[in-house]
Amino acid sequence: MNLFIQLIIKVLIIIQLLGGFVVYAKVQQTVNIAYLAQGQDAPPALSNLDPFIKNKGMVGAELAVADNATTGQFTGQQFALKKFIVPQDGDVAAVFTKQIAGKFSFVVSMLPAEPLISVADLPEAKQVLILDAASSDDSLRNGQCRNNVLHLLPSRAMRADALGQYLMKKRWGKWFLVVGTAPGDRLFAEAIKRSAKRFNMDIVAEKTWEHTYGARRTAQADVAVFSQLDDDYDVLVVADEQGVFGEYLDYRTWMPRPVVGTQGLVATAWHRTHEQWGATQIQNRFQDQAGRWMEEQDYAAYLAVRAVGEASTRTQSNELKPIKDYLLSEKLALQGYKGSPLSFRAWDGQLRQPLLLAAPRSLVAVAPIDGFLHPKTELDTLGYDQPESTCQWGK
Repeated sequence: MNLFIQLIIKVLIIIQLLGGFVVYAKVQQTVNIAYLAQGQDAPPALSNLDPFIKNKGMVGAELAVADNATTGQFTGQQFALKKFIVPQDGDVAAVFTKQIAGKFSFVVSMLPAEPLISVADLPEAKQVLILDAASSDDSLRNGQCRNNVLHLLPSRAMRADALGQYLMKKRWGKWFLVVGTAPGDRLFAEAIKRSAKRFNMDIVAEKTWEHTYGARRTAQADVAVFSQLDDDYDVLVVADEQGVFGEYLDYRTWMPRPVVGTQGLVATAWHRTHEQWGATQIQNRFQDQAGRWMEEQDYAAYLAVRAVGEASTRTQSNELKPIKDYLLSEKLALQGYKGSPLSFRAWDGQLRQPLLLAAPRSLVAVAPIDGFLHPKTELDTLGYDQPESTCQWGK
């Protein structure tokens, strides 16, 4: 009897293996994707707790290629990712022109706004779809938008609106805005002001943090004095994208008030505390591969490659036009591990997505916050909606 059972088990295994060979399709298409980044100097060390990560984005893109390949086994497609890392003093445009243009139709960009625009405006880039996984500039989604660029990270306006919705729900309507001196700090502050006006919040005071000496040494005394106001406020909103001083505001302000913005409670596309909707699974896979937590840029690069994979699978094509058309259509429902399918806004190329409102060690809420409605999708309550957008390429 035991021999008979063993024989049956072997037969079932053989059938399963044979079945596996049947479902795999012969490779008929290759989808080539370029990954373009430029080297960066490590910023001044503000803390030993968060080491500088040089390859943000790369591991996310590699993980997405593996996921695309799993589906490609059944659709007769394979996906190839080639990395182009330009030295910090190198010529990004030259690398694009000589090594990418004419060979790749899809490029995942980890470039800041200025070099991104310079690449997108090249004549050789007109037949390329650039998936921007590194910038949050609102200008790139408005007056400086390009019809060959899609944006994966949330814009500053989306982040500010996510915070604004939560603060409105909490009825914390009086804001004290503290702004750093870096260009990005001022841009985020403008987004905060826009959101405050949108939700009828009151910015009772605005101050610029101009200390040039070590914040760690002076925070205990300076923050208390700096944060003294004649007017009361509900929440301190900080705009410090480089992390120069924002980490030292918590627990040191003159009045006991929560800190939100670029530090404290932050609005982000991805966070290590996120565990719902299958997020734990991809968090663990990423950690196994990278040996660290997934960062926002990793998540954005992952979504960029997955979006191309999803569109190529659905269209059964590796050509630019059908894939781009699908990405900008209402058919796209990209899995983002955040409870809602993701899609691109056809008027400015921005990926619409829920945002995580997270403290350093806990997930507090997910925006859009319940109660904020929209005639098409609540995701469009974050950032510039179509009537507000000054981007022309989608009109």
